[in-house]
Amino acid sequence: MIETITEFTGTLAGFLWNNGVTMLILVGTGLYLTIRLRFVQLTGFRHGWVLISGKLSRDSDSGEVSHFQALSTALSATVGTGNIAGVATAISLGGPGALFWMWVTAFVGMATKFTESTLALKFREVDADGTIAGGPMYTLLHGLKMKRTAALFAVFALVASFGIGNLVQANSVVDGLTYIWPDFKAHGWVIGTVLSLLVGSVIIGGVHRIAVVASAIVPFMVIIYVVSALAVLIQHAAEIPSALLTIFNLALNPWAAGGAAVGEAIRWGVARGLFSNEAGLGSSPMAHAAARTNEPVREGLVAMMEPFIDTIVICTMTGLVIVLSGAYLTADDGIVGAALTAYAFNLNFGDFGAMIVGFGLSLFAFSTMIAWSYYGDRCARFLFGKKAVLYYRIVFTLAIIVGAAVPLKLVWNIADITTILMALPNLLALFLLAGLVQRMKSDYFGRLQG
Repeated sequence: MIETITEFTGTLAGFLWNNGVTMLILVGTGLYLTIRLRFVQLTGFRHGWVLISGKLSRDSDSGEVSHFQALSTALSATVGTGNIAGVATAISLGGPGALFWMWVTAFVGMATKFTESTLALKFREVDADGTIAGGPMYTLLHGLKMKRTAALFAVFALVASFGIGNLVQANSVVDGLTYIWPDFKAHGWVIGTVLSLLVGSVIIGGVHRIAVVASAIVPFMVIIYVVSALAVLIQHAAEIPSALLTIFNLALNPWAAGGAAVGEAIRWGVARGLFSNEAGLGSSPMAHAAARTNEPVREGLVAMMEPFIDTIVICTMTGLVIVLSGAYLTADDGIVGAALTAYAFNLNFGDFGAMIVGFGLSLFAFSTMIAWSYYGDRCARFLFGKKAVLYYRIVFTLAIIVGAAVPLKLVWNIADITTILMALPNLLALFLLAGLVQRMKSDYFGRLQG
């Protein structure tokens, strides 16, 4: 039965992702927004960092969390298995050239993040008790009066929270830890149970507790992982130029890689790039909507930093570690996903390197789960009302145990399907409201300079 479902979902995921139309929609929307917003990812880059520092924050503004906490919550969802398992999957299936297409997706994705998060602030709902609800479903509902499309997005996002934000995370933790301790493979449910208890203890407290935990975990885990990756890159510093040349050559040169190989690099680079930074998915705007600010453009600029930190910095480091170590060439066929990254670190640091990946993955997955639980409960609230939130959190927590025991391929298939179905309604809203965002951006920077 599982084999049949895996085969069907794999066929559907392949149909949704392996065609030029999907690639054009995803990258094309980001490119359109980049041009329409006059390269906001470059012109607003410095100001975005100023906002993250909190220098321009006002406690009197509406919202539940600070700019930094909102960014940490969103990053806790994106800085996860996509940085460890996603990059490895892209390289093993699409070759080193896939990393270049992850960069392209991230660069144009910065404009996408800016747009979707600015709109989330613009059209969010604030309850009498100060509780915030926002995201693409509210943008579609209030900004475009598309009630049915808003509900459709919420349904897809609700399902996606159990795929990309739950099953994938639990499964990848088991994958990473069993590479270090193979005996754990038969006891994945134990790992799942521990994760379930830890996640449940946090998400029951809502966005406040999630933001506090995320803002503590995210900087710590990013520093540990980046320092470890840098240690590998320093060891292979002389080889980095040739590795970058290989990446560019296999991404763009069909004579070097073959036309089909370039196509696979694009397919897997864009797919895993989107999975990594979630630009265009409409997930992180739900976290940014809770930010304490009355200036939507400010939170858009903060959100814009996610693809930069997540993909251009962290995913690049992971990718270079895999390419420089030659792990993608020497690993056995069964070593994929998080295990491939663990293998790459193992080649450089021995068992200690694999442990860094295993424990890092556990932290990444934990933070991703708590953030995605918030995204899911916002969708449950939109669809079924406030009372549904508690029931959703209980089901989400229990599903982690299931995810730890489900085959990896099936989990990734579900994640890919729900990702693209969730993105389409959100991208429609971004395309239709790009003019509004451009006017808001011009107004904001006009007042800033004046």
